[in-house]
Amino acid sequence: MSTSQQGVLPSQTIRQMLSDGRITVTEPVPEGQIQPASLDLRLGNVAYRVRASFLPGGGNTVAERLADFEMHQVDLSGDAVLEKGCVYVVPLMEGLNLPVDINAVANAKSSTGRLDLFTRLITDNGTEFDRVEAGYSGPLYAEISPRSFSVLLRPGMRLNQIRFRQGQVVLSDDELRTMDAQQALVDSEAHIDHGLGFSVDLTPREDGVVGYRAKPHTGLIDLDLIAHYPQAEFWEPVFAPEGRIILDPGAFYILVSREAVHVPPDCAAEMAPYLAMVGEFRVHYAGFFDPGFGHEAAGGKGSRGVLEVRCHEAPFALEHGQIVGRLVYEKMTEVPDILYGKDMGSNYQGQGLKLSKHFKA
Repeated sequence: MSTSQQGVLPSQTIRQMLSDGRITVTEPVPEGQIQPASLDLRLGNVAYRVRASFLPGGGNTVAERLADFEMHQVDLSGDAVLEKGCVYVVPLMEGLNLPVDINAVANAKSSTGRLDLFTRLITDNGTEFDRVEAGYSGPLYAEISPRSFSVLLRPGMRLNQIRFRQGQVVLSDDELRTMDAQQALVDSEAHIDHGLGFSVDLTPREDGVVGYRAKPHTGLIDLDLIAHYPQAEFWEPVFAPEGRIILDPGAFYILVSREAVHVPPDCAAEMAPYLAMVGEFRVHYAGFFDPGFGHEAAGGKGSRGVLEVRCHEAPFALEHGQIVGRLVYEKMTEVPDILYGKDMGSNYQGQGLKLSKHFKA
């Protein structure tokens, strides 16, 4: 299987890859697992508790390296708890048999990132997380490290997703400026510098809240329960009376972008952290924006980007309007046959400041 065009492969091509055996599965794939520009990946039946995160490196399989790091196994088929502060490796139901001209990149799903559930893809011989070399043939694994909340998992749950790419896919700044001039990618003046800049919105809502901070000692979250948990049991509100908040090292925050953006149907996008020189924090663990995100063709009128923020070494003063991330646009080989939002009943189309779907509104 190969396409003549360069770009990100759409939903209809992903279906063909499944049919052709370029994507292998141990269980049949339900339709909802295929996204406009990506495929959700499903957890298998066992989790390996490991003493450290690792990459196998060239010439090594993940299974071989697990023998060096495994502490014990957790059977996921019996509603298993993955505990906060621990690291686990889980074989996935999907594997790959990629052509030599197709590579892949993975990222946590949006709800995963909003729970501070640190999730990365690992492959045999891998020297980077979340990257799959062109022509890779072999199994896939998820490294999972709950950072703020312990979670209850079962086989088949989908924590991360994978996007397939052929050739040069990233739009240049000049191409972005042209696109913005034609269809206004953002609802304000576009800040384009190696992508479309995202800034933080610290304007209070009617209740004065500008964001949320994860509480340090909470109960368990069952990832199958939607709109179930009271916000106040897991999150404390964040206020910014002077248009500024002080980020505490180690704390996890949910904030929102000042800009409302959209992704045209013939593009996908990835949220990338801004340069480390602007501050000791990381923004946005879950970085895929599907074709149609916030776009009028998919029932949107621009959507804010939810920012998952963790401060590192020192307290940091974050100011309203400060640029904290950038949206890198990628071209599709063709428009997907489903779009984010209208065709999918998507949870976050047209969003503002919003916690993950597991919490009551």
